[in-house]
Amino acid sequence: MAGKPKTVTRLRVLRKERLTPHMIRIVAGGDGLATFEPNEFTDAYVKVIFPVPGVSYPEPFDLGTIRAELPREHWPRMRSYTVRYYDANAGELAFDFVHHGDEGIAGPWAAAAEPGDELIFAGPGGAYAPGAEAGWHLLVGDESALPAIAASLEAIPAGVPVRAFVEVEDPAEEQPLVTKADAQVRWLHRSAGADLVAAVRELDFPDGTVQAFVHGEAGFVRRLRRHLLDERGVRKDLLSISGYWRRGATDEQWRAEKATEKATEKATEQPRT
Repeated sequence: MAGKPKTVTRLRVLRKERLTPHMIRIVAGGDGLATFEPNEFTDAYVKVIFPVPGVSYPEPFDLGTIRAELPREHWPRMRSYTVRYYDANAGELAFDFVHHGDEGIAGPWAAAAEPGDELIFAGPGGAYAPGAEAGWHLLVGDESALPAIAASLEAIPAGVPVRAFVEVEDPAEEQPLVTKADAQVRWLHRSAGADLVAAVRELDFPDGTVQAFVHGEAGFVRRLRRHLLDERGVRKDLLSISGYWRRGATDEQWRAEKATEKATEKATEQPRT
């Protein structure tokens, strides 16, 4: 069976901006944007779809039909990317891509993209937005989480305390971040041996209820999950935490690992009979 069809949005690249040596912004638009339905999350993400070169796909482009009719090796590759911004008036939807040479699929595509190229995606999804209940906010991540952190900083009201930690390769990868919040942003440089986990551990937490967003490489995410829940007592319902990728693993390998981990956790949570 094909399963539930997944609606896709088809846009055209309007322009490309090199934000830093390793970060590329793709701004897309076109008639397809009329069907895009934004959500309320600052970590809103889509599954960008990369067709396999040389493969002809049925029209209309439908993932359910493709998976039912084509062999697995012909299925398009998909990568998750955060919506950096959506401007309905300008007719623009922007995504930021990390680019490390020829490594991966999405980065090289973004580097080679030209105005008029097609951008196909499914979504958006999402789960996090800064809430009014929090007395202050903790934002932690690496380059992969930077678009969501930047969008969150823009959404937090004026004067609300924020402590943000962002790990990037070196000073050239830092970006201007706009916010009305009372934000202290600390950039940590991987090239200098900065330790993101240690920086968060050393933080003197402000008074009040904290809402935390911790996303990025799975290794530091896992260590901070234990620290924030067990040692800091952060409420689980106010902690958004997820490994976007794992060092040394391809995206497909990491997604398979995550699926296995979730299945194991679910099985251990079931009551014994």
